[in-house]
Amino acid sequence: MNDILTRSITGALFVSAVVGSLYFSPLSTAILFSIVVLIALIEFNRLFSGHEIFSVSWETYSLGSLLTFGILLGVISGFLPPLVLAVIMPIWFTVFLLELFRKKAHPIANMAAFAFQNMYIVVPFTLLILLRYQVASDVALVIGMFVLIWANDTFAYLTGRLFGKTRLLERISPKKTWEGTLGGALMTFGFALSYGLIFGQPGFISGDLLFWIVAALIIVPTAVLGDLLESLMKRSLHIKDTGSILPGHGGILDRFDAAIFTIPFFYCWCLIYMYF
Repeated sequence: MNDILTRSITGALFVSAVVGSLYFSPLSTAILFSIVVLIALIEFNRLFSGHEIFSVSWETYSLGSLLTFGILLGVISGFLPPLVLAVIMPIWFTVFLLELFRKKAHPIANMAAFAFQNMYIVVPFTLLILLRYQVASDVALVIGMFVLIWANDTFAYLTGRLFGKTRLLERISPKKTWEGTLGGALMTFGFALSYGLIFGQPGFISGDLLFWIVAALIIVPTAVLGDLLESLMKRSLHIKDTGSILPGHGGILDRFDAAIFTIPFFYCWCLIYMYF
């Protein structure tokens, strides 16, 4: 009971912070998720502490990715000209070149870890902030994405606890079941229809039920796969949680695992919808 209470309180505060930042303004969204990116990068690099193959420099790699994220954020918010984007690749190659002097046994693995953290952390959160700036008057759109992700995650967990028997992918995540996945999917579609009807803004994308039906079709599998991908990483590194900053939930990466994988696909769907 204590664990459930802790998890519930942390979850409520977490949801309030995310929804509040999204609702208030694009700038508040950028500020909150800049903090999220900072913590996520530190968590990610520290996952490899003491690993027999990876020997990353968490300070250097985090700084390189933060500079990348800062440039992208500056261009999105209008503080920097688009021309500055050209600096990103020299930053990456400078980090790669540092392996010449670190004298580690597996430099390619270390460079791959740096490239992956940019794809896995920097790109998704950059796209999230970019979407918030692009649809500044339709804040319900971005909030709705998180609502569906959380609905899928919450009800998959509850359904799995109550009715779960058939393992989904036991090799990677022994606790996930097909029954839980199906329960989460059904509730996500229910939330998608309800959200479009109740919170969608007429005249905006968020007010279109067809948009949310397709969004649910995208979010259900990507959220599950995102969760499984992070489970795969943790299992391969022999760790339980990526951090402890969120009591009852673990680290930032533990809490955003589904969103990280979902955001790029949801962003692409928004672009397709707006284009046509």
